[in-house]
Amino acid sequence: MGEKGDLLSYKTKQPFKEQSLKVVDADATPLTAVAEAFEQLSRFIQSGDRNLRLSTFGNACSLVSVLFGCLGFAFKFAELEYVAKVNDLIQASNEYETLQSIIDNDVKHNTVRHKGSHSRNLRRVRLGLGLIQALFENFLATKGCSLKDAATTAYGQVCAPFHNWAIRQAVGAGMYALPTRDQLISRLNETDYSVQKEMRRYIDASTPIIQYIDDLYISRNISLDW
Repeated sequence: MGEKGDLLSYKTKQPFKEQSLKVVDADATPLTAVAEAFEQLSRFIQSGDRNLRLSTFGNACSLVSVLFGCLGFAFKFAELEYVAKVNDLIQASNEYETLQSIIDNDVKHNTVRHKGSHSRNLRRVRLGLGLIQALFENFLATKGCSLKDAATTAYGQVCAPFHNWAIRQAVGAGMYALPTRDQLISRLNETDYSVQKEMRRYIDASTPIIQYIDDLYISRNISLDW
C-alpha cells in the first residue's frame, strides 16, 4: 500500500513504468483535453502495463467534470457525485499506488460496497465515464438526434438501473432543461465537425479503460450489479 514515492505495485511488487499525463496544449478545448488524457491512459493499458496508477487515473478523470457542467441542470446530480468521487480517489492516491490496491484493501476488510469506500467511489466514477461515453455515442448516431433523446437513452442504459425511483424521476424532469445540440457544441467551443472527431476520440479511448476497471472487479469475483 506503498508509501509516497514508492514505485512498487501493491499486489505484484513489480516496478512501475512511469505514468504521467503529458500537458495538453493550453489552447485545447475541454473536449480535446479529455480525449487526449484518455488516449494516454489507453496507451498505458494497451502497452501491457496493467498497474494503472491511481493518481494518473484521477487526474484524467477530473477533466471530465467540465463535460458534465456543459450539460446543465439535468446532469447536475451526476456532476456533483462524480466530482466528489474523483476527488476521493485523488486524495486516496497519497496512500495507494494503483486502482488494484484500493480494491484489494477493501476486499481484505470486506468494505468494497460500503458507502464511502474507495472501491465504491471507483465504481461510481466508472459509471460516470460510461455515461459520457454512451451520451456521445447516441449524440453521434444520428445527426438530427436531439440532446434530450441522446441523454435520456444514455442515462437509461448506464445509470438508471442503479438509481431509485425518486432520482430517476428528477433526472427525467431535468432532461427538458438540457441545451440544444447546437448550444452544447458552442459550450464545448467546438464546431459540428470537430465535436464529432473529439467525441469519437473519447469513445474509442475510454472503452479499454472502462473494460479495465470492470475486469478489476470481475477478476476478484465482485459483480457489477451495484
